[in-house]
Parts: sequence; structure tokens; C-alpha cells
Amino acid sequence: MIRSLPNSKLYTFTFTAFIVLYFFFLFAPLLITCILAFNNSMIPTLPWKGFTFFHDPINLRAFGVSFRLAIAVSLMSTAMGTCAAFLFEQENFPLKNVMYLLMIAPIVIPGVILGISILSFTTTVADFFKNNFGIRLDFIRPSFWLVAFGQFSFISTYVCMVVSARLKKFDRTLEDAAYNLGANRFQVIWYITLKYLRPSIIGGLALSFLLSFENFNTTMFLVGAEFPLPIALFNRVRDGSTPVINAISFLLIFATSVCAMVNLILSRKKKED
Repeated sequence: MIRSLPNSKLYTFTFTAFIVLYFFFLFAPLLITCILAFNNSMIPTLPWKGFTFFHDPINLRAFGVSFRLAIAVSLMSTAMGTCAAFLFEQENFPLKNVMYLLMIAPIVIPGVILGISILSFTTTVADFFKNNFGIRLDFIRPSFWLVAFGQFSFISTYVCMVVSARLKKFDRTLEDAAYNLGANRFQVIWYITLKYLRPSIIGGLALSFLLSFENFNTTMFLVGAEFPLPIALFNRVRDGSTPVINAISFLLIFATSVCAMVNLILSRKKKED
């Protein structure tokens, strides 16, 4: 629609109807899911019988595991991804193109193949050390930390790409000016470069948290006794437990909406400053 040109009533009505139907189709299922999340009944009818998620210790435990897992993965991925972004911006870095292709390989490989490969490799290494040296490496067998390292292997690539995109726009003369004013290397990186990269680092941290929290394909093959939320949800789906699915969906929708609103508010404040 071009506002500067006159439009017929039919065109305006059709355009408005399209917008309404589009957003209705987009948000109606989410709204229904949020409403049904407050019904602790296998049949989605009135009256509501309570918020089912908080009455299920399995879901609460799985939510806690996913939260701890996402925190660990996001911190490791953000640190490694930021360092990798600095590394790939070095002009004299040998075999930079080859190493970059190896870095992005985990996000190209299907998550199922990646999970199976990591499980086979770590299990072989653990069995080798146990059979030959009597050393038990339980942390590289299916467990919380194996899931964390498995997710870290590809999520850190996303962080590196986000930080690298902003680092390419960085004006290097700012660093030269800081050196001329007597700053050392650490001060230049801390007060100049990292301050400039702060939005992308925070964005990479948020992205890695969400990717870890919802990851299923790779996690399915590496999980141990502690089930993250996606795996617990998958197990409940096979049992046909729809109230639990609605409750979990509501929490994820609510958390995502809050993160989006916070990001929008911070972006507006930054533009005003």
C-alpha cells in the first residue's frame, strides 16, 4: 500500500482483512495454548483445574536441568565464540579459510549425525581409558556435561558469526588513538573493543541460551539420567499428556516474549542515548 496514492475502498478493505487474518492465523494457536495451559485436565473444557506445570515435579526438574544447561552452554559459547571472532579477524592467521570452514561444519551437519558422532567418539575414548589404564571418564559418557559440550560444539559457532559481523565494522583507528594516549593492549581491548562489541556479545549470549534451551536433536543422543525439558517433553508427548504440553508451551512463549520486550526497550534506550 502506497499511502501517498489514493486507494479504493475495496483495496483498503482487502488489505485490512489480510492483515487481520494474517495475525489471527499467527497468534490464535499461541493464545489458545496459553489459555489451555491453566487447565489441569486431560479434556480441554471448563472449569479450569489449575496450572498443570507447577504440580508436576518431573517438569520442574527438567526445566531446572535445561536452565542450568543453557547457562553453562551460553557462558562457554560466548567466551569461545568471542575469542574465535578475534582470531579470525587477524590478517596473518595461517590457514584461516580452512579453519573457518571447519568451524562452521557443526552447524551444517544435521544434529542427529552430530549427536551420534559425539556419542560414538566419547564412548570409545572412555572405554579405552577404562580398559587400558583403569581410569573412569564418566563426564564424557551420556551425562549433563556431555550434553553441555555437545551443544557447545556448534552453538559457539553462532556466537562467533554474530560477534564477527560487528567486529568487521569496527574502526581500527580507535585502537590506534588509544595506544597513542598511553593505553596498553589489555586496556584497549577492555575499554574500546569489547565495549564496542558489547551489543553483539549480549546478543550472542541470548542466542546461545535459547539454542541450548530448545535443542533436541543433539541432546537426545547425549542425555544421561538428567533429562532437559525438550527430552522430557518428547517423552510426555508419546504418552499423550496434552495439559503438560500446553503448560510448557505457555512458559516458553512467555519467556520469549519477555526477552523480546527487554531487548526492544534496551534498543530504544540505546538509540535515545
